Amino acid sequence: MPRAAEALTLSLLLACGAAAAACDKPVYLTFDTGHMGVAPLVAQVLQRQQVKATFFLADERTLDGGSSLDEQWAPWWRARAAEGHAFGSHTWSHVVWRGDEGGQFRVQPTAGPRAGQRYALDEAGYCEELKKPARRFEAMTGQKMLPLFRAPGGKTSPALLAAAQRCGFTHVGWAPAGFLGDELPSERYPNDKLLAQAVRDIRAGDILLAHLGIWSRKDPWAPAVLEPLIEGLKQRGLCFATLREHPRYTAATAGR
Repeated sequence: MPRAAEALTLSLLLACGAAAAACDKPVYLTFDTGHMGVAPLVAQVLQRQQVKATFFLADERTLDGGSSLDEQWAPWWRARAAEGHAFGSHTWSHVVWRGDEGGQFRVQPTAGPRAGQRYALDEAGYCEELKKPARRFEAMTGQKMLPLFRAPGGKTSPALLAAAQRCGFTHVGWAPAGFLGDELPSERYPNDKLLAQAVRDIRAGDILLAHLGIWSRKDPWAPAVLEPLIEGLKQRGLCFATLREHPRYTAATAGR
């Protein structure tokens, strides 16, 4: 066979293989920051399983007394960006919305110098909370963050979502079956129960939620559940994509 024909045949085979490997029943694995204790393990599992995920970044307290977006963690984020994962904002201080009041938002951060305090943020202040992780991510990685955010705890109001939209950010929640339970008490929700429930109930199109470390859970979720979960969903014919590919967010994330 002439070399030109061989090259054409090879390219066709590769194209067919890529088409066969296309993700036609996707689920969307997402991680919010936390104490980062399982972050190295999460990275290893994603690499081993060839899974791309979406990370939502806040500057949260870590096990070593630093914070999740400090210089110590910058190489970890650079490596994940180089691997092709996607990234959104989780507010800089992990600001939990508590209510609307007079055109402002009552909030209570769990990180930063005002952790645990309740105070009001106007729209500009909340916008800054969304944009600060994006600036830090770009400084660490040289890449732009997606214009997506996840409100801590998923707590929002129509007014807050509208303010975020004016600031350029679209909110991302999760599917009921996609709540993987890593922040629930392990005494009542053991890992084997969470794993079986997730493998059984998750469906194509679901957004899944986990964290890079939860302070309150005594029996850590990720070491026991993450890889068996990925393998179990693959065995059911599901595949994994980032929120860049989610039909609800493709318009917002085009070109990122």
